[in-house]
Amino acid sequence: MITHRRRERAIAIALTGLAGYVDALGFMTLGGYFIAFMSGNTTRLGVGAVRSLSTAFVPAVVIALFVLGVMIGSLVNHRTGAWRRSAVMALVTGLLALAAGFAGAGLIWGAVVCMALAMGAENTVFERNGEVSLGVTYMTGTLVKLGQRLMGVLLGGDRWAWVWYFLLWVGLLSGTVLGSFAYLRFGLQSLWFAVGLGTVLTGLLRWWAPAGH
Repeated sequence: MITHRRRERAIAIALTGLAGYVDALGFMTLGGYFIAFMSGNTTRLGVGAVRSLSTAFVPAVVIALFVLGVMIGSLVNHRTGAWRRSAVMALVTGLLALAAGFAGAGLIWGAVVCMALAMGAENTVFERNGEVSLGVTYMTGTLVKLGQRLMGVLLGGDRWAWVWYFLLWVGLLSGTVLGSFAYLRFGLQSLWFAVGLGTVLTGLLRWWAPAGH
């Protein structure tokens, strides 16, 4: 996180908010399964495989779709050159718009498929040399780094290095809270708010600078 420029960090925090928002919509739609948090789905898959194979089906499908989304995002990264970050973000936004369209037509599983693909692809916005340099849909690693940076403060290190990791976590939490409120009011049509944010982020990534510059 601290190796990225300040505006990249700001985009990353917004992306975690978007991920939390969409994950909350998916969680409430699927009754306890995740759209963006694959560690949780892996636990659900393992428990379901022991207790009842039928309960393992949903997390298995979502995990597969998420991985496919990562693959598609990586392909876009490789094929679109210097402006690859905005291209991946446009892909994410398009998938979320398609999900909202499916939801409006009553095709809930169509919406779920597009949401899971979008969250997988979102993780490739910050990809360097074929590797994700900053994950935006999972917080375990971020919280580990937060703890390390806080200990660094106690040991006399940089007093502010922990702040960005904390803000990433707050971004995800805030998005989850907003997504939960939105779902209770608008259902999956709340996805259109995510599409709006995705459009703004696509424009910012396109305007600020090519990837890697």
